Amino acid sequence: MPAFNGFTPATIKFLKDLKKNNTKEWFADNKNSYEELVREPALDFITAMSKPILKVSTKFEAIPKKVGGSLMRVYRDVRFSADKTPYKTNIGIQFRHVAGKDVHAPGFYFHIEPGECFVGAGVWHPASDPLYKIRSYIAEHPEKWRKIVNSKKLSSEFELVGDSLTRPPRGFDKEHPEIEHIKRKDFIVLAAIEEEQLFSAELVKDVAALYKKTGDFVSLLCDALDQPF
Repeated sequence: MPAFNGFTPATIKFLKDLKKNNTKEWFADNKNSYEELVREPALDFITAMSKPILKVSTKFEAIPKKVGGSLMRVYRDVRFSADKTPYKTNIGIQFRHVAGKDVHAPGFYFHIEPGECFVGAGVWHPASDPLYKIRSYIAEHPEKWRKIVNSKKLSSEFELVGDSLTRPPRGFDKEHPEIEHIKRKDFIVLAAIEEEQLFSAELVKDVAALYKKTGDFVSLLCDALDQPF
């Protein structure tokens, strides 16, 4: 397999065209372009990340499979959405924990979308049990949480984002010094990248370096969920 030298502007153009023509008919007519400009280079990127992700943690995997691997489906789940357009207009790539088979486990994420490209790490919308475990861990280890999320290594590049409760969750002290973080429903950090970086042969190196900066944060979440890092 040839070395991965970056995506191309044609990938971004395809995603823009898909956004303008988000129908099953258009996608069927342009399926070959999707394969050539989106899926194949995305799988090449995932393959190229196989060794770098292990240097961040040996408990995370880069799986270059068309279905069921690190590349997220292009098909949208429209069952409970008012937006019935059938396709995602971004490339979503996730490097999952070996113990987690879904997006709710701690993981690393890469998002490619015209005008919005970023890398992320953490846990998005965890179910009630893991959510309680993370909140409890923050409540019991506030100094450790504070040290990691406020560290220059993390905060110089990443922002802690996601949804939060308006009121403290039941069972937690509303006066706790970290109550605003305990109220969180997502525990994820994001760092934006420039679109031009996608087209560089240095992309794999750049993304891996950003993931490495989140190592302590993801390790903390793994501790909270009784998983190895």
